[in-house]
Amino acid sequence: MCGITGFLDPRGTSYDRRAVLARMMGSLVHRGPDSAGSWLEGEAALGFRRLAIHDLSGGDQPLFNEDRTLVMVCNGEVFNHRRLRAGLEARGHRFATRSDVEVLLHLYEERGADFLADVDGQVAVALLDRRTGALLLARDVMGVLPLFYGVFGGALVFGSEIKALLEHPQVPRALDPGGLDQVFSFPGLVSPQTMFAGVSALGPGEALRWEGGAPRRWLHRDVTFPQDGARAEVPEAALLEALQASVADRLDADVPVGYYLSGGLDSSLIAALVHEAAPEVPRVCFSVGFDDPAMDEGRFQRLMVARTGAEHCVIRFDEAEIGARFRSMIWHAECAVKESYNACAMALAEAARDRGIKVILSGEGADELLAGYVGYRVDEAAWRLQGGDEDDLEALIEAELREQLWGDAGLFYEKQQHALRGVKQALYGEALRGRFEAFECVQRPLVRKEALAGRHRMDQRAYLDLKLRLADHLLGDHGDRMSMAAGVEVRHPFLDRRVVAVAAAAAPGQKVRGGVEKHLLRQIARGRVPDAILGREKFGFHAPGSPALLRRRLEWVEDALSPARLRDVGLFDPDAVARLRQRYAAPGFRLAQPYEDDLLMIVLSAMVFMDVFGVTAS
Repeated sequence: MCGITGFLDPRGTSYDRRAVLARMMGSLVHRGPDSAGSWLEGEAALGFRRLAIHDLSGGDQPLFNEDRTLVMVCNGEVFNHRRLRAGLEARGHRFATRSDVEVLLHLYEERGADFLADVDGQVAVALLDRRTGALLLARDVMGVLPLFYGVFGGALVFGSEIKALLEHPQVPRALDPGGLDQVFSFPGLVSPQTMFAGVSALGPGEALRWEGGAPRRWLHRDVTFPQDGARAEVPEAALLEALQASVADRLDADVPVGYYLSGGLDSSLIAALVHEAAPEVPRVCFSVGFDDPAMDEGRFQRLMVARTGAEHCVIRFDEAEIGARFRSMIWHAECAVKESYNACAMALAEAARDRGIKVILSGEGADELLAGYVGYRVDEAAWRLQGGDEDDLEALIEAELREQLWGDAGLFYEKQQHALRGVKQALYGEALRGRFEAFECVQRPLVRKEALAGRHRMDQRAYLDLKLRLADHLLGDHGDRMSMAAGVEVRHPFLDRRVVAVAAAAAPGQKVRGGVEKHLLRQIARGRVPDAILGREKFGFHAPGSPALLRRRLEWVEDALSPARLRDVGLFDPDAVARLRQRYAAPGFRLAQPYEDDLLMIVLSAMVFMDVFGVTAS
């Protein structure tokens, strides 16, 4: 993977375009430490930072088609590139490199904007048609890789990270409080929302065409679940075969490939399939270890290592590591966070880089596609237990919010949004409270309601998890941004299009059976994963939170949460934060994760965000 950036600015004559592009590219050097490339012509500028994975000597970008009418920069990997290339060459296309992503140019020649239809990969691409001056931006259907854009002073500015956009002279550094509100309300940010005013995230499976000074944005692909009702169970072998093929494709690289091993079912099965695919290839796996036995999964990690024979690299993590990495974590995440485990993800990527491993396989995505969270067991009970009384005013308001968000008053997801509204208003400073209704994130739909209508509750939750938890949070601020901070590419076998198709088609009873999540996945893991891991309950990955940081009495924490600093920035009410601090600092206090959010972590990270990026609140 790499970093891409650029702009189309028909009126950009008041600044040195080449110097601006160089600064934008320079802000992404961590994403692409191996080489750089740029292209400027007329009003267009494209920049590229490379992390070399395929065709190490010949895969630099920008890339051109045969007659050089198309020019492209691409961040990502096309895992079925060999099969696609063979077909394209048979139809007369000529390739200039062995790069996997070059197939995208030739697919665009044949199919236009539908060029990603047969691509199995993780890509974010910017493709300029020199004949018309039109620029196409597109993102893969699962949203593995990020792409941000904004229109400022008539210029379209884009990049793999927002920090690249901020290097353009027409892009302001101002807060969008709607992004902060989303972090409080949902697992994380949800495309197109960001925490920067005027900057949008292209969503999973979305494309944008800029031509004639106006953007047109559309959804080119989405994950589709069947309508509710009787449907046949999918064969267990179908999921196994899809996963085996996916792992084999994602081991394809001209550099060493390792994997993350948490000790849970998902990463352990990936470890087993990696070993099956190439038992003769030595592998290195990477894990996080904690001194706190309530967090540490070392026993299960060692069981899997013994089975595969991989070299095991364990990163010991404690409260001091969180504090030391916090500022860097926020600079790379580009948003406020509600957990500190992003710092652990950053440390794992650094460990891989230090061992010369540029590519890592991860188990991300299994929980969302195959019902791995406790919510899949308790959805309907949650609605009954948490306020379904039609005579209760609070319940009626909550139902109205759910209808507004999901098109279904009975669909409970994560939180009671009406109750949370009061918590947020109490925490926000006076200026934000005064315009709360203008930016409150539950005032507008977040997903396509038609994708939820008529679906089984389990499929509704899966779709919401894919859109609200996975794409921009687990794959975004927690995934891509933390791994690419160290120049490490993470690949996700569970997000292969074949695996997704089987998982989406599976009957609800195959996913949760007998009160046990991920039944289908456990079936294919038997004999491959130790029974002690198969029999584990879901173990959420948590790291020390804001109570641990408070105990250390770090100077920067004290400063960020001081009444004077809070009043100066204006985001939060100093008295409300003081009460929160008092509660979190009480002897023996412990957050009930994952059921209770670390509100003070959101406050602290938002304050650091404002400082790191020099963002203004208005």
